[in-house]
Amino acid sequence: MQRPTIPRIHINPKYLRIAAIVLASIVVLLLIGGYIAYSKREALLQKAIASAKQKARSAYNLDLKIGSANFTGLNTVAFTNITIVPDHRDSLLSIKQFQVSVKLFPLIYGEVKLADVVLQQGHLNLTDVNHVRNFDFLFKHKTDTTVKSKVDLSELSNNLIKEVLYKIPDNLVLNNFLVSYKKDSSSFTALAKSALIKDGKLTSTININNGLALWHFDGRMHPSNKDIDVKLYAEGKKVEVPFIDKRFHLKINFDTLSTRLTKVEHSDGETRIYGYWGVSNLVVNQPGLSSSDIVVPSAGIDANLFVGSNYLSLDSSSTIHLKRITAHPFIKYTLNPVKIYELKLNSGWLNAQDIFDSFPSGMFQSLEGMQVAGKLNYKLNFFLNTKQPDDLQFDSRLDKDGFRITGFGKENLNKLNSVFVYTPYEQGKPMGPHIIGPDNAYYTPLEQIAPDLRNAVMTAEDPTFYTNNGFVEAAFRSSLATDFKRHKFSRGGSTISMQLVKNAYLSREKTLSRKIEEILTVWMIVNSHLMTKNRMLEVYLNIIEWGRNVYGIGEASRYYFGKSPSELTIGESIFLASIVPNPKAGLYHFLPDGTLRPGLVRYFNSLGNMMAGHGRAQRDSSDYGFYSVRLKESLRQDIAPVNESVADSLMNQTSDDAAPVTPVQQEVKEVKKPSFFQRLFGKKDTTAKKEEVKPLDAKAKLKADIERLKTEEKNKELLIDTAGKTKKEIRQEKRKLRSDEKDAEKALKDAVKE
Repeated sequence: MQRPTIPRIHINPKYLRIAAIVLASIVVLLLIGGYIAYSKREALLQKAIASAKQKARSAYNLDLKIGSANFTGLNTVAFTNITIVPDHRDSLLSIKQFQVSVKLFPLIYGEVKLADVVLQQGHLNLTDVNHVRNFDFLFKHKTDTTVKSKVDLSELSNNLIKEVLYKIPDNLVLNNFLVSYKKDSSSFTALAKSALIKDGKLTSTININNGLALWHFDGRMHPSNKDIDVKLYAEGKKVEVPFIDKRFHLKINFDTLSTRLTKVEHSDGETRIYGYWGVSNLVVNQPGLSSSDIVVPSAGIDANLFVGSNYLSLDSSSTIHLKRITAHPFIKYTLNPVKIYELKLNSGWLNAQDIFDSFPSGMFQSLEGMQVAGKLNYKLNFFLNTKQPDDLQFDSRLDKDGFRITGFGKENLNKLNSVFVYTPYEQGKPMGPHIIGPDNAYYTPLEQIAPDLRNAVMTAEDPTFYTNNGFVEAAFRSSLATDFKRHKFSRGGSTISMQLVKNAYLSREKTLSRKIEEILTVWMIVNSHLMTKNRMLEVYLNIIEWGRNVYGIGEASRYYFGKSPSELTIGESIFLASIVPNPKAGLYHFLPDGTLRPGLVRYFNSLGNMMAGHGRAQRDSSDYGFYSVRLKESLRQDIAPVNESVADSLMNQTSDDAAPVTPVQQEVKEVKKPSFFQRLFGKKDTTAKKEEVKPLDAKAKLKADIERLKTEEKNKELLIDTAGKTKKEIRQEKRKLRSDEKDAEKALKDAVKE
């Protein structure tokens, strides 16, 4: 077989000579340029140093000094005795020897990549004494009158990552670099005795607080390739995170902290950062989270962070790992033109026992050791447009497949179905135990409690008690929107089921873990059918507080009115319902003659109308029994005369831990807090703040009365019950209210004329 002949390529010798001449010319130019740059490099270095000193002085009031600086190779510069001292501040930085070399090829594109760094004997000294900081120049605001365009977060993040990674050298030799921080009476030191990056491997030893602990950073370090895998751990003990204890009352320690950067991409206006963060044996202690240590044996997240021109997001392809369970979160924060918060979480179907076994210890104490079977799937959807908080979306659901409880843990969730002992707590201390059952003379079965009382409490606390599953999303959604608008946690969304669980099973501490535990426990009781709704309501009414050291409806009805729960009228029932959120202020609702304070009539009409709207009471034009309520005569002597604003203040004390304030003590103080009804109806406090008030003339009094009348009629209009009514009927009621207002206004004017 004959091989194919390869054709010869003939190049004209003329073109070869031209190419050789061009190439030789380029080489000559590069050599000439290199020689000029090499011969002038020392001068250029000194010029750059002088420029840096001038900028440090003019822009930041820093005195930058360098003992010597010179080239020791083609691309290596050596410095000695570097110091930075802010004006009238402690010395910030000192370095004995510093040597740095850069990669030549990236310089062609204007990028500075560090190749090798050697640092010997350095000290970064941060001080904050008597509110004087030697690093406050970092927070200095520059005056810039130029019009700035919107920042592209994608470009910004991509450039920032490049800057950080390029400043990590491929090879590092660091010895005895001290970082110290002093704030008034507290201080912290970290001495890097040695840190070495060689052939992509990082090793280091850091002495914390003069031998209190030894920290180590170890792992893989290839910054040029965007490949980093580093672990932090302490020698023979846990890593303690400094400073946050005093600042945030937060203690954090762990065995190992891992961080990994695997890839960074930038395209189509988005920067995508792929990495992993994990921790082992994490211990967290913060009073707002839990009263005890929260221990997480292992946790981590495969995080895919996406940054767009105007948003930051954790993509749904990310995965959270918590011991034996996983979940896929989605978090997005849009900055402009409107701030938008989005959160989604989907666990997928998981073994129920794996979920319970993965709960951090110290977080849900009553559920520890519980045995369950079946599968669970949790989904969460949250969306908040800050310009439209009332349209907030919140959907939280825990679906079950064959879920059942096979064994209780520390708490027997079945105990409320029989006689049990209830121990209330005051200021964290246990009060006298109460038997919840027939052996207690005050215990009252549900059928022996007046229907008006049951209906009043349900309407006020949980109108859908018999139909909800223990958690009302609409109420919680409304609470979140209200709290956002007020910029504080001012409204809760607890159902009767949640209040019962809190009182019967959990501590009274106000922590995030207790709230989550409360929701989980209610879900299990309701979805496992451990208790009927009638039994839940019966126990609830027999254990909740109705006054100082007054527990259960049997004791409350006798304490206030000297009668059994079955004899309570609708007025007495509405009063008792009104004090459930603030039971210790019960007596302050009464005047010394035993009648209710006039301001409470609005609450009676509001709650009474709601009861009627739900078919739980007959509509009543005589204020739903308000004027027939009389405090038991033997208690009236305990009520001292006190003005209305003082009573409002006393009734507004919602903290169970607050010490009682006597009327005499309170009356001498200037009342500044709005009353219960002022907060309820949004009415400003127009009550007098001083004892001496000049009498109003007739016209001024008329004007004040008319304004008061208009406000009252407006409030009544807001409280119109719309349940089951047509739009026409609602309009007719509003017109009648306005007509009544005009008639009352005319009557006031006629009275003044007379």
